[in-house]
Amino acid sequence: MKKFGVVLFMLALALMLTGNALAQNVGDNSVYFVTYYSNANTAGITDAKGVKRAVAGGAPDAVIRIVNDGDQATSAPEGVENGPLWADFYVFNDSEELESCCACLVTADGLLSESVNEQLTSNEITARSEISRGVIKIVSSSTNDPTNPTATPGLRGWATHIQATTNVPETAPFYVTETPLADSNLGKIELSNLATSCSYGLTLGSGYGLCSCTPEDYDF
Repeated sequence: MKKFGVVLFMLALALMLTGNALAQNVGDNSVYFVTYYSNANTAGITDAKGVKRAVAGGAPDAVIRIVNDGDQATSAPEGVENGPLWADFYVFNDSEELESCCACLVTADGLLSESVNEQLTSNEITARSEISRGVIKIVSSSTNDPTNPTATPGLRGWATHIQATTNVPETAPFYVTETPLADSNLGKIELSNLATSCSYGLTLGSGYGLCSCTPEDYDF
């Protein structure tokens, strides 16, 4: 019996140590969200003069909507803003390359709507004319600097997705679906990688790579 007790003790100790190790690697899923975009920037073609022309039946734009749930709200006087957060966007193409990043303000109980075509993929680091698909990562942050985010809970979001129904590019019909942003675990390494990639991209991009932010509560 004594040997059996020792074995149980050793097993319990091993489980505790394993649990601690796993806990150290698990991130916070209340501050980090991911989604994808597809069929972006396919609503037109570029003519010989470099002007984008609409194409009948081209794909519509996708939109990401972020709300501030008030988690950081304080008892500030009426008319004084409290609990503001920033949605730090990190936009990747389908080659896993960071193309743009930015921090967009979302005040308490506010709504932010970001166009995939017009805001998030319109000023890419690589200055490519079109990016049609990729991944978007979003950090809920208490700072307005995407190169140095401070992960803070309080943002929630949804994204529309443009689904093609044929194998022919830029050919209608397209279906539009909407899903919540996927809660994801934000580890220290991932947070550091996003911040560093954004910093390098904006530095080397020479004006490219900074996505723009729609005025808050301006929806489309």
